[in-house]
Amino acid sequence: MPLFDLPLDRLHEYRPERDEPADFDGFWARTLAEAAEHDLAAEFVPYDVPLAGVEVYDASFSGWGGDRIRGWFILPRGAEGPLPCVVQYIGYSGGRGFAHDNILWPTAGYAYLIMETRGMGGGNTERPGHTPDPHGGDHVHAFGMMTRGVLDPEQYYYRRVFTDAVRAIDAVRAHPGVDPSRIAVLGGSQGGGIAQAVAGLRPGQVRAALIDVPFLTHFRRAVEITPRDPYAEIVRFLSTHRDAEEQTFRTLSYFDGLNFAARGQADALYSVGLMDDVCPPSTVFAAYNHWQGEKEINVYPWNNHEGGSGFQKEAQLRYLAGRLKG
Repeated sequence: MPLFDLPLDRLHEYRPERDEPADFDGFWARTLAEAAEHDLAAEFVPYDVPLAGVEVYDASFSGWGGDRIRGWFILPRGAEGPLPCVVQYIGYSGGRGFAHDNILWPTAGYAYLIMETRGMGGGNTERPGHTPDPHGGDHVHAFGMMTRGVLDPEQYYYRRVFTDAVRAIDAVRAHPGVDPSRIAVLGGSQGGGIAQAVAGLRPGQVRAALIDVPFLTHFRRAVEITPRDPYAEIVRFLSTHRDAEEQTFRTLSYFDGLNFAARGQADALYSVGLMDDVCPPSTVFAAYNHWQGEKEINVYPWNNHEGGSGFQKEAQLRYLAGRLKG
C-alpha cells in the first residue's frame, strides 16, 4: 500500500474539530453507574499449564448488564506484590487465545490481564474466545459488529464493550497482587481504540496508555478515505440504509476516540503506520493531537496496519519501565 493520507508534516498538525454530543459525559456517567449496580464478582481461578515462570488464572468478572466477561490474569511466579499491572484489550475478531500466547508482560515483571471482547473470537482459530454477547439490539445491521445497534447509542455494541473494559480496570484494582496506582492500558487496532476510551473514562485510574494504530477513531474521516474493513461495514450499512446517515454518525459520536482522547490524562505512547489503510494515519494523529496528557508517538513510515510490531513492543517495554517500575 503506498502513502495515501496527509503528508507527515500536516499529520503532526492535524487536529480536527470534534463532533461531541452535548450529553457525552452524562451518557457515560450513567452507563458506568448502571454497570456498577451489578456486583463485580471478580474471580481468578488457577489454571494448570506447565509454564515455569508465571502463574496463570482464568479470570472473569461482571461487565455491562452483569454479563460475565472472561480473560487471562497472569502473574510472574514468586513475585512480591503489589505489582504494576498491564490491562490489554484485543483487536477486531480475536479472543484471548491461549495462556502461552500472553506471557510477555508477566515475564517483564507486571501483573497482566487480557480481556476478551464480547462476541468475538468465535471464528478465530489462532486466538479463540469464550465470551458471548447476548444483546443484539432491535435494529438490522451489516455483517460484523460495527453497525450492531448503531441506530441507538443505548443499544450500540461498543457501549457494552467499553463498559466491560472499564470494569476490567475495577477488577484488577481490587486484586491484592496489583498496585492500583500503577495501571497501564494497552491495545492495538480495536484494542487501541478500547484502551484509548478507558483512559478517557477513567483518567484518575490509568497511569499510562499504550495505544497502537487505534481503531474506532475519527469515524467520519475513516469511512471516507479507506475501503477496508471494519470501517467499510459502516459504508455497506449506509449504502442500503440511506436515510440512516445522520443517526448513525450521531450514535458513533458517543464512541469516537477523538472525544475520549480529549479526556486522556495518562502518559501515552502511540504508534502509527503511514501506509495503514485500515486505520488511516490521519485518524491516529487526530486522536494523538487531542490527547491531553504527556504523549509520544512512534511513526513507522513504511508499515501498514501491523505498525511497529516487535519494534513497538520493545519500545513499550522501555516506556513502561520508566513510568510504572519507579
